Amino acid sequence: MFPSVGQLFPPNSDLGMILQMLFSLSFIIYLFYAQRIQSMTMLRQVEGTLRRVKAIRDEGRRISIETVREIGKPGRDPTPDVERFLEHFFIPPVSLDPAGIVAKFGQLLDVRENRFEAEVRAMAPSASDSEVNNLENLLEAALALNVYYKVIRHFYLLGKRTMNIYVIMQIHMILPMIMREIEAYSAALQAFKEGMPIGDGVGALTAARLMHGHEWREVAKEMVAAEVPMWGRTLIVLKAKGPGGSVGKPGDAIEKILSEREGAVKAIIMVDAAGKLEGEPTGAVAEGVGAAIGGVGVEKYKIEEAAKGHDVPLYAVAIKQDISHVVAPMVEELFDATEKAVEAVRRLVEEATKEGDIIIVAGIGNTVGIGQ
Repeated sequence: MFPSVGQLFPPNSDLGMILQMLFSLSFIIYLFYAQRIQSMTMLRQVEGTLRRVKAIRDEGRRISIETVREIGKPGRDPTPDVERFLEHFFIPPVSLDPAGIVAKFGQLLDVRENRFEAEVRAMAPSASDSEVNNLENLLEAALALNVYYKVIRHFYLLGKRTMNIYVIMQIHMILPMIMREIEAYSAALQAFKEGMPIGDGVGALTAARLMHGHEWREVAKEMVAAEVPMWGRTLIVLKAKGPGGSVGKPGDAIEKILSEREGAVKAIIMVDAAGKLEGEPTGAVAEGVGAAIGGVGVEKYKIEEAAKGHDVPLYAVAIKQDISHVVAPMVEELFDATEKAVEAVRRLVEEATKEGDIIIVAGIGNTVGIGQ
């Protein structure tokens, strides 16, 4: 039998009394300082993450400057222009009176888009239109990394100054989710620099598969369409114009085609990337109803209004992916999923329409690295 603690250190012995006093003192210290100890522990973890985010942010800035120099061949150092671009911000319109807020949002987004394009063209005078689009996407990814870094730093410094555990917990609890997004934007830097397709482009790639080899025309800003006779119907396939990085204006394109083919279009089928739940496989394809498009909602509103105004049903095909895949280079599972998406479109066409009908098929998403 092993001796007990009481046998080794009797309470009435000097060593036993010392150990008991130390234990009692430790308990009292923890009782009064547990929250502060926990705050300091969380702060150290946030500090380590902040250093990592700063390194990623600085790498994004470096890649942006090098790419502007390499592609744009500016006559002067683009560093001040890039740094100014990374500090851009967007002020949403007032929402106290919701009437007309979509139009206000759309107008501000157009101004922002035009401003970004003008700044990139000034920074990179030798870049082609596709290269300008890719540079704009690259700089926006670097801008997002800069914002993430500043927000994390803000909560870290505020928590360190006040030692308020509730301030520190706010950033500590969501850091794992934030880091997934930051790592995705970090991967996006190389994708936009090299003009590689990204996960968000699966809808555009599905449309490109359908329209490949057919004559296309521009129907709205940075949007192209092709008439494709298939499965006994006429498909009007839409996507953003590639291979530069752009999402175009799908709402304007759909409204224009519905107006041109008044009463002839029998269905709208939209194909887009969608966030997957944990446990779902990457590249899973699901079918549904509604406007499959992300963003702040301006283009979605336009599409829904057009479909309602022309009494055309809206169908959706979603290609599931994790948030870390959205702006990162497209993985093989997502590339293969576009074939399943084409099959889903075929099934919807055959089940929801009749032979001879006209159907709009819109591939939604960033078309970087994806041509027509």
